[in-house]
Amino acid sequence: MARTQPDITVADLSGKLAVVTGASDGVGLGLAARLAAAGAEVVMPVRNPRKGEAAVAQIKQQHPKAALSLRDLDLSSLGSVAALGATLRDENRPIHILINNAGVMTPPDRQTTADGFELQFGSNHLGHFALVAHLLPLLRAGRARVTSQLSISANENAINWDDLNWERSYQGRRAYSQSKVALGLFGLELDRRSRAGGWGITSNLAHPGIAPTSLLAARPEVGRAKDTASVRLIRVLSRRGILAGTVETALLPALFAATSPDAHGARLYGPSGLGHLSGAPAEQAVYSRLRGEDDAKHIWQISENLTHTSFPADEGARPSLGSTDPGSRRPR
Repeated sequence: MARTQPDITVADLSGKLAVVTGASDGVGLGLAARLAAAGAEVVMPVRNPRKGEAAVAQIKQQHPKAALSLRDLDLSSLGSVAALGATLRDENRPIHILINNAGVMTPPDRQTTADGFELQFGSNHLGHFALVAHLLPLLRAGRARVTSQLSISANENAINWDDLNWERSYQGRRAYSQSKVALGLFGLELDRRSRAGGWGITSNLAHPGIAPTSLLAARPEVGRAKDTASVRLIRVLSRRGILAGTVETALLPALFAATSPDAHGARLYGPSGLGHLSGAPAEQAVYSRLRGEDDAKHIWQISENLTHTSFPADEGARPSLGSTDPGSRRPR
């Protein structure tokens, strides 16, 4: 007998503009489909146009009236992030929902972004940090809900302050954890600064638990030629309904955090089952590694310096853009 899958009801989002990174497959694709089904117009910034077009076609097959548009975005390139920001600012449409969902996980060997950062820190955190900075006027205009997608690994390790770029001793799992801790600290600090500065933005966090997504599958572009043993095990557990969820359930915490009137800023939402690995979405305690406000301020300042962006408090101001010299952005 098929098991009953948890689900949530999404309010009517007609007239809302949503942006979802990593929407070409997995959880991001599911989030884009659910938002579009609820009436939102969804912008899908993708690195691979072919995958993006296939994702749009898949959503349209299920929801023929879905309002979807693709944009180019490579979060591992700050130039690409800036270009997307400029494009959307030129369109001058308020953004009501932003889900920072895209990510790369545990390349077997250390890789770097176009700007010289360790790939996971540069893409998962710095890319999203810069994206929010570039979109700030539109997010403020839309009084947006910003949801940043974390991982249970954000509860495992901490920021490697002495070697943010993992140049001395690369450990893929710890570097991934750091990228998600940094993103979580940023998400909470964004909510604090929004409240203090009257930006009108609500920022919260979500995590999907464990589900058989492509993060740990074969990814030749990050040096992983075949599926990991972990993702093979997760697929088996997911099919049997043991601990792991499905892609459809894994997206629910972020969907709830981004759309529900019962979701609030500076909160963390995840699966409510055993170990928060699967189950219906619910609020849970913010991970201990994300509670230090001094750490949040520190990573914020470092991220501004590395991405050459800023978050002005004055109404309507745009982020200042700095040098595109990758060498000027190396962690100090």
